[in-house]
Amino acid sequence: MIFQGRRPKATEKTLEETIKLIQAGDTHLRDEIIEAYQPFVKKVVSKVCHRFIDHTMDEFSIGLVAFDQAIDQYKEGQGSKFLTFADLVIRRRVIDYIRKEARRGKMESLDQTDILDEEQPEETLIQQKAALDTYERERQVETRVEQIEAYQLLLQDFGITFNDLSKSCPKHLDARENAKQVAKVLATDQALSKTLLQTKQLPTKDLLEFVSCSRKTIERNRKYIIAIALIHLGEFNALRSYIEPEARG
Repeated sequence: MIFQGRRPKATEKTLEETIKLIQAGDTHLRDEIIEAYQPFVKKVVSKVCHRFIDHTMDEFSIGLVAFDQAIDQYKEGQGSKFLTFADLVIRRRVIDYIRKEARRGKMESLDQTDILDEEQPEETLIQQKAALDTYERERQVETRVEQIEAYQLLLQDFGITFNDLSKSCPKHLDARENAKQVAKVLATDQALSKTLLQTKQLPTKDLLEFVSCSRKTIERNRKYIIAIALIHLGEFNALRSYIEPEARG
Protein backbone atom coordinates (compact mmCIF):
# COMPACT_ATOMS: atom_id res chain seq x y z
CA MET A 1 0.00 0.00 0.00
CA ILE A 2 1.02 3.64 -0.36
CA PHE A 3 1.96 5.88 2.52
CA GLN A 4 2.27 9.59 2.13
CA GLY A 5 5.79 10.91 1.67
CA ARG A 6 7.45 8.00 -0.17
CA ARG A 7 7.24 6.60 -3.68
CA PRO A 8 5.59 3.18 -4.06
CA LYS A 9 7.52 0.20 -5.28
CA ALA A 10 6.46 -1.48 -8.52
CA THR A 11 4.75 -4.25 -6.57
CA GLU A 12 2.71 -1.87 -4.45
CA LYS A 13 -0.81 -0.75 -5.23
CA THR A 14 -1.54 2.80 -6.28
CA LEU A 15 -3.55 4.91 -3.88
CA GLU A 16 -6.54 4.72 -6.23
CA GLU A 17 -6.36 0.90 -6.20
CA THR A 18 -6.16 0.98 -2.42
CA ILE A 19 -9.25 3.20 -2.27
CA LYS A 20 -11.12 0.60 -4.35
CA LEU A 21 -10.26 -2.08 -1.79
CA ILE A 22 -11.48 0.15 1.02
CA GLN A 23 -14.73 0.83 -0.83
CA ALA A 24 -15.13 -2.93 -1.17
CA GLY A 25 -15.14 -3.23 2.62
CA ASP A 26 -11.54 -3.39 3.89
CA THR A 27 -11.98 -1.45 7.14
CA HIS A 28 -8.45 -2.20 8.39
CA LEU A 29 -7.01 -0.63 5.26
CA ARG A 30 -9.29 2.38 5.71
CA ASP A 31 -7.92 2.96 9.21
CA GLU A 32 -4.35 2.71 7.90
CA ILE A 33 -4.96 5.20 5.08
CA ILE A 34 -6.69 7.70 7.37
CA GLU A 35 -3.84 7.43 9.85
CA ALA A 36 -1.17 7.78 7.15
CA TYR A 37 -2.77 10.83 5.52
CA GLN A 38 -3.44 12.86 8.65
CA PRO A 39 -0.52 15.20 7.76
CA PHE A 40 -2.14 15.73 4.33
CA VAL A 41 -5.47 16.57 5.96
CA LYS A 42 -3.79 18.93 8.41
CA LYS A 43 -1.97 20.70 5.56
CA VAL A 44 -5.15 21.21 3.52
CA VAL A 45 -7.13 22.46 6.52
CA SER A 46 -4.32 24.83 7.53
CA LYS A 47 -4.25 26.37 4.03
CA VAL A 48 -8.01 26.90 4.09
CA CYS A 49 -7.91 28.50 7.53
CA HIS A 50 -4.73 30.48 6.81
CA ARG A 51 -3.25 29.41 10.14
CA PHE A 52 -1.61 26.43 11.79
CA ILE A 53 -4.02 23.64 12.65
CA ASP A 54 -3.26 20.79 15.03
CA HIS A 55 -5.11 17.56 15.78
CA THR A 56 -6.94 19.02 18.80
CA MET A 57 -8.88 21.61 16.78
CA ASP A 58 -12.43 21.24 15.47
CA GLU A 59 -11.30 22.18 11.95
CA PHE A 60 -8.95 19.21 11.87
CA SER A 61 -11.76 16.87 12.96
CA ILE A 62 -13.97 18.27 10.20
CA GLY A 63 -11.16 17.69 7.69
CA LEU A 64 -10.58 14.13 8.87
CA VAL A 65 -14.28 13.27 8.54
CA ALA A 66 -14.26 14.86 5.07
CA PHE A 67 -11.25 12.73 4.07
CA ASP A 68 -13.15 9.62 5.18
CA GLN A 69 -16.19 10.75 3.15
CA ALA A 70 -13.96 11.37 0.13
CA ILE A 71 -12.86 7.73 0.30
CA ASP A 72 -16.49 6.65 -0.09
CA GLN A 73 -17.40 9.24 -2.72
CA TYR A 74 -14.38 8.94 -5.00
CA LYS A 75 -14.93 7.48 -8.46
CA GLU A 76 -11.94 6.76 -10.64
CA GLY A 77 -11.97 8.08 -14.19
CA GLN A 78 -13.77 11.36 -13.48
CA GLY A 79 -10.87 13.68 -14.22
CA SER A 80 -8.91 13.67 -10.99
CA LYS A 81 -6.67 11.61 -8.74
CA PHE A 82 -7.94 10.67 -5.30
CA LEU A 83 -5.85 13.24 -3.40
CA THR A 84 -7.02 16.02 -5.70
CA PHE A 85 -10.61 14.97 -5.07
CA ALA A 86 -10.03 14.59 -1.31
CA ASP A 87 -8.43 18.05 -1.22
CA LEU A 88 -11.63 19.57 -2.64
CA VAL A 89 -13.93 17.64 -0.33
CA ILE A 90 -11.91 18.71 2.71
CA ARG A 91 -11.81 22.34 1.57
CA ARG A 92 -15.54 22.39 0.94
CA ARG A 93 -16.44 20.85 4.29
CA VAL A 94 -14.12 23.12 6.24
CA ILE A 95 -15.39 26.21 4.41
CA ASP A 96 -18.98 25.12 5.11
CA TYR A 97 -18.05 24.81 8.78
CA ILE A 98 -16.35 28.23 8.84
CA ARG A 99 -19.32 29.90 7.19
CA LYS A 100 -21.70 28.24 9.62
CA GLU A 101 -19.62 29.47 12.54
CA ALA A 102 -19.39 32.93 10.93
CA ARG A 103 -23.18 33.15 10.88
CA ARG A 104 -23.04 32.53 14.60
CA GLY A 105 -20.53 35.37 14.92
CA LYS A 106 -17.68 33.13 16.03
CA MET A 107 -15.30 33.24 13.08
CA GLU A 108 -14.44 35.24 9.99
CA SER A 109 -16.00 34.07 6.73
CA LEU A 110 -14.05 32.96 3.66
CA ASP A 111 -14.27 33.79 -0.01
CA GLN A 112 -15.33 31.19 -2.58
CA THR A 113 -11.86 31.59 -4.13
CA ASP A 114 -10.37 29.99 -1.03
CA ILE A 115 -11.69 26.64 -2.22
CA LEU A 116 -9.02 26.59 -4.92
CA ASP A 117 -5.39 27.48 -4.34
CA GLU A 118 -4.51 29.76 -7.25
CA GLU A 119 -0.79 29.37 -6.57
CA GLN A 120 -0.84 25.75 -7.67
CA PRO A 121 0.26 24.67 -11.17
CA GLU A 122 -2.36 25.05 -13.91
CA GLU A 123 -2.66 21.29 -14.42
CA THR A 124 -3.41 20.79 -10.72
CA LEU A 125 -6.00 23.58 -10.80
CA ILE A 126 -7.73 21.93 -13.76
CA GLN A 127 -7.82 18.66 -11.85
CA GLN A 128 -9.16 20.45 -8.77
CA LYS A 129 -11.90 22.12 -10.76
CA ALA A 130 -12.85 18.78 -12.32
CA ALA A 131 -12.93 17.23 -8.86
CA LEU A 132 -15.02 20.13 -7.55
CA ASP A 133 -17.54 19.66 -10.38
CA THR A 134 -17.77 15.96 -9.53
CA TYR A 135 -18.13 16.68 -5.84
CA GLU A 136 -20.81 19.32 -6.44
CA ARG A 137 -22.84 16.86 -8.53
CA GLU A 138 -22.52 14.22 -5.82
CA ARG A 139 -23.47 16.75 -3.18
CA GLN A 140 -26.54 17.90 -5.11
CA VAL A 141 -27.71 14.30 -5.44
CA GLU A 142 -27.09 13.73 -1.74
CA THR A 143 -29.02 16.88 -0.80
CA ARG A 144 -31.91 15.94 -3.08
CA VAL A 145 -32.15 12.45 -1.56
CA GLU A 146 -32.08 13.89 1.97
CA GLN A 147 -34.81 16.41 1.16
CA ILE A 148 -37.00 13.80 -0.50
CA GLU A 149 -36.71 11.58 2.57
CA ALA A 150 -37.55 14.50 4.90
CA TYR A 151 -40.48 15.48 2.66
CA GLN A 152 -41.79 11.91 2.65
CA LEU A 153 -41.77 11.84 6.46
CA LEU A 154 -43.55 15.20 6.60
CA LEU A 155 -46.25 13.96 4.23
CA GLN A 156 -46.80 10.93 6.45
CA ASP A 157 -47.84 13.27 9.27
CA PHE A 158 -50.69 14.37 6.99
CA GLY A 159 -51.62 10.81 6.00
CA ILE A 160 -50.27 11.25 2.48
CA THR A 161 -47.95 8.90 0.58
CA PHE A 162 -46.10 9.34 -2.70
CA ASN A 163 -48.51 6.79 -4.16
CA ASP A 164 -51.42 9.00 -3.09
CA LEU A 165 -49.82 11.95 -4.87
CA SER A 166 -49.35 10.07 -8.12
CA LYS A 167 -53.05 9.23 -8.08
CA SER A 168 -54.36 12.62 -6.93
CA CYS A 169 -52.19 14.86 -9.10
CA PRO A 170 -54.51 16.76 -11.50
CA LYS A 171 -54.19 15.40 -15.03
CA HIS A 172 -54.69 18.68 -16.89
CA LEU A 173 -52.13 21.48 -16.84
CA ASP A 174 -54.65 24.22 -16.00
CA ALA A 175 -55.98 22.21 -13.07
CA ARG A 176 -52.45 21.65 -11.74
CA GLU A 177 -51.55 25.32 -12.05
CA ASN A 178 -54.77 26.35 -10.26
CA ALA A 179 -54.02 23.88 -7.46
CA LYS A 180 -50.47 25.26 -7.17
CA GLN A 181 -51.84 28.78 -6.79
CA VAL A 182 -54.21 27.63 -4.05
CA ALA A 183 -51.29 25.88 -2.32
CA LYS A 184 -49.16 29.02 -2.54
CA VAL A 185 -51.94 31.08 -0.92
CA LEU A 186 -52.22 28.43 1.79
CA ALA A 187 -48.47 28.47 2.45
CA THR A 188 -47.97 32.23 2.40
CA ASP A 189 -50.89 33.21 4.63
CA GLN A 190 -49.71 32.87 8.23
CA ALA A 191 -53.10 32.01 9.73
CA LEU A 192 -53.95 29.43 7.06
CA SER A 193 -50.55 27.73 7.20
CA LYS A 194 -50.63 27.65 11.00
CA THR A 195 -54.01 25.91 10.92
CA LEU A 196 -52.72 23.43 8.35
CA LEU A 197 -49.63 22.53 10.39
CA GLN A 198 -51.47 22.33 13.71
CA THR A 199 -54.54 20.37 12.62
CA LYS A 200 -52.95 18.43 9.74
CA GLN A 201 -56.15 19.27 7.84
CA LEU A 202 -56.85 21.57 4.91
CA PRO A 203 -58.66 24.72 6.19
CA THR A 204 -61.06 24.66 3.24
CA LYS A 205 -63.67 27.10 4.60
CA ASP A 206 -61.09 29.79 5.41
CA LEU A 207 -59.17 29.10 2.20
CA LEU A 208 -62.28 29.78 0.08
CA GLU A 209 -62.17 33.40 1.24
CA PHE A 210 -58.85 33.89 -0.57
CA VAL A 211 -59.30 31.90 -3.79
CA SER A 212 -61.83 31.89 -6.61
CA CYS A 213 -62.24 28.13 -7.15
CA SER A 214 -65.06 26.04 -5.69
CA ARG A 215 -65.09 23.93 -2.55
CA LYS A 216 -65.54 20.85 -4.72
CA THR A 217 -62.37 21.65 -6.66
CA ILE A 218 -60.34 22.19 -3.49
CA GLU A 219 -61.60 18.98 -1.90
CA ARG A 220 -60.91 17.00 -5.08
CA ASN A 221 -57.30 18.20 -5.07
CA ARG A 222 -56.89 18.25 -1.28
CA LYS A 223 -53.83 15.97 -1.04
CA TYR A 224 -52.07 17.64 -3.95
CA ILE A 225 -52.67 21.13 -2.53
CA ILE A 226 -51.36 20.10 0.90
CA ALA A 227 -48.30 18.44 -0.65
CA ILE A 228 -47.41 21.52 -2.71
CA ALA A 229 -47.97 23.83 0.27
CA LEU A 230 -45.59 21.71 2.36
CA ILE A 231 -42.84 22.14 -0.24
CA HIS A 232 -43.21 25.90 0.19
CA LEU A 233 -43.34 25.71 3.98
CA GLY A 234 -40.48 23.24 4.30
CA GLU A 235 -38.25 25.18 1.92
CA PHE A 236 -37.36 22.01 0.06
CA ASN A 237 -35.24 23.74 -2.58
CA ALA A 238 -34.40 20.47 -4.33
CA LEU A 239 -38.12 20.01 -5.03
CA ARG A 240 -38.83 23.51 -6.34
CA SER A 241 -39.44 22.21 -9.87
CA TYR A 242 -42.72 20.75 -8.57
CA ILE A 243 -44.08 24.11 -7.45
CA GLU A 244 -42.92 26.25 -10.35
CA PRO A 245 -45.23 26.94 -13.33
CA GLU A 246 -45.04 24.33 -16.07
CA ALA A 247 -44.31 25.25 -19.66
CA ARG A 248 -47.24 24.91 -21.99
CA GLY A 249 -46.69 22.68 -24.99
